[in-house]
Amino acid sequence: GLLHDIGKCVDRNTEGPHALIGYDVTKRFRENNVVVNAVGSHHEDIEMLSPYAALVQAADAISGARPGARRESLEGYVKRLEKLEKLAQSFEGVTKTYAIQAGREVRVIVEHDRVDDAMADQLAADIAAKIQQEMEYPGQIKVTVIREKRSIAYAK
Repeated sequence: GLLHDIGKCVDRNTEGPHALIGYDVTKRFRENNVVVNAVGSHHEDIEMLSPYAALVQAADAISGARPGARRESLEGYVKRLEKLEKLAQSFEGVTKTYAIQAGREVRVIVEHDRVDDAMADQLAADIAAKIQQEMEYPGQIKVTVIREKRSIAYAK
């Protein structure tokens, strides 16, 4: 597993997919054949010959899907956060939304006189369901609905 992306480290003048370059490198250095196959087959460039190859491929996919693992263009990142906020803003009673934690959480401010506590719980679930239906994202997104009433008095 540790060597599966070794082909990315080779001179940029070497052409071909990094999995096949890694296959050649590990073979040249006489690595165990199971390891050589796992490196070469983790993107299905060659046939998988052992269960270890399948495990390396699965681990690579899981690792690559975690938040922050892949580079995202600034424009794509901003659009994703804006879409998240706009989606949450589309619900009745919502006054403001904030996508935080690099889009892994959305905070939703609601009008306290239009949304009671039970409605706030349901709203959080509804927003989460709509995010699941309409967006693609790695991991999970936490939805926090905030309903606040402030009472202020002054002693003179």
